[in-house]
Amino acid sequence: MASTIAVDEHLHVRVVSRRLVKASDSSIKPHVLAVSNLDLIPQTTQGSLFVIYPKPPTTDFNTIVAAFEAGLPSLLNHFFPFAGRIVTDRSSGLPEVHCNNQGAELVVGEATAAALASLDYGNLSKCLRKIQLPYGEDMALSVQVVSFACGGFTVAWSTNHVLVDASAMSLLVTAWSELMRSGTLAAGSLPNHDRSILRPRVPPSYSAAVLDEAFTPLDPRRQVNVLTAEQSFVERLYFIEASDIARLREMASGRDDGNGTRATRVQAVSAYLWKALATVVGMADARCRMGWWVNGRQRLTSSPELRAAMRSYVGNVVTVVVKEASADELQRMALPDVAAMVREAIAAPAYEEHFQELVDWVEEHKTQRYVDTASLGLGSPTVIVSAGGASPTDTDFGFGRAVLLAPTSALTARLCSGYVQTVANPSGDGSWFANAVVWPRLAAALEADEPRVFKPVTAEYLGLVLPARKSDMSVSDSKLSAPKLDSITCEL
Repeated sequence: MASTIAVDEHLHVRVVSRRLVKASDSSIKPHVLAVSNLDLIPQTTQGSLFVIYPKPPTTDFNTIVAAFEAGLPSLLNHFFPFAGRIVTDRSSGLPEVHCNNQGAELVVGEATAAALASLDYGNLSKCLRKIQLPYGEDMALSVQVVSFACGGFTVAWSTNHVLVDASAMSLLVTAWSELMRSGTLAAGSLPNHDRSILRPRVPPSYSAAVLDEAFTPLDPRRQVNVLTAEQSFVERLYFIEASDIARLREMASGRDDGNGTRATRVQAVSAYLWKALATVVGMADARCRMGWWVNGRQRLTSSPELRAAMRSYVGNVVTVVVKEASADELQRMALPDVAAMVREAIAAPAYEEHFQELVDWVEEHKTQRYVDTASLGLGSPTVIVSAGGASPTDTDFGFGRAVLLAPTSALTARLCSGYVQTVANPSGDGSWFANAVVWPRLAAALEADEPRVFKPVTAEYLGLVLPARKSDMSVSDSKLSAPKLDSITCEL
């Protein structure tokens, strides 16, 4: 079993180089991209898609860096706003993107005193804060490549939530991998940056009672203090095996009701989480809540044009759905009944009208920053689930797939709700990674349950070994030769 060293002592990243890379297509005219109203809900919050690669069997790090540098101009030809800068408009005070081809940032670093196998993957956020390097608030894209003593490396695609949600970030990385391997993008992979499809009505029209309750101004007076927020939670990185997801799905589907309705993967795992939360809450609170970030791309389908625009839309198209229930009843309910409650909650909104009302509501509230009320952590305990990506993000840039993918966010608000973000394993084997920020009691319950569904990620699971065991690379090599990515989905 690989040993773990003290991350704080040994993990230091030295910046080797930092450069700006511009789009190569000189025919693209400079312009200003006005963000959509849905982009203004998260506003300017930095976030990244972080991946880990073992040492490639035939490629050295300098070659990898050269490949990223050579491929970035072509990517920016298709994702031109990411070569720009995020600027605050002086008259409105709102962010916009100045697309003048100032260049995306490419940062190369090295952590020569640490091996990837030595990192504490059960508490990856502690490592990420040291691996991921700071970048300017105005930077639209910072690509950070860091080498380690074992020959493996990490890549962080760092940007701002005002430009993308998790699905759009996955689209960018997948498109870049396609460009690197084939030199071109298929028609279905071409990104859509047109924010005009999410325009407010004139005059705006929405249910004030519903949306005013769903969002709260991001004001310190409406949040718990910083010590309470920081001390309330632990951060964990779990993996959920495909067999456990399938088992939960069978359990959550129950008996065949005759119409072929079965719990989806997200519904089944959410039902399991909700029952676990209710058990932890016990008699301390009468009720508890679950929430789900719902991707609108699969739900805005009123016309062929809208479906086509949403398929490769780069921006934010998400909304949160929350359901509260009795903690006692949840403990007593069978898993299929809880899964049915999850399914009904997610399906309840009329999404075409809901997203339009959300766009209209923001139009009249965009001078102030808001957060979804459930995330504040006031009221009954809440866990919010985000299922990122309908299929695995393609991380093969020509030197093998990543063994770990984890979205991260730099949101600094004092939020006190639990959060679990699942992503498909880039191997395409049907397993998930789950980045969790939860109460210690809930983490302990998940990790003590048998058979365990949420298992802490380890270097052994990822196939990583310390340099002293370089000869024993069978697991890592098998990861690199994994079968072709399948179309396993994470449908809500």
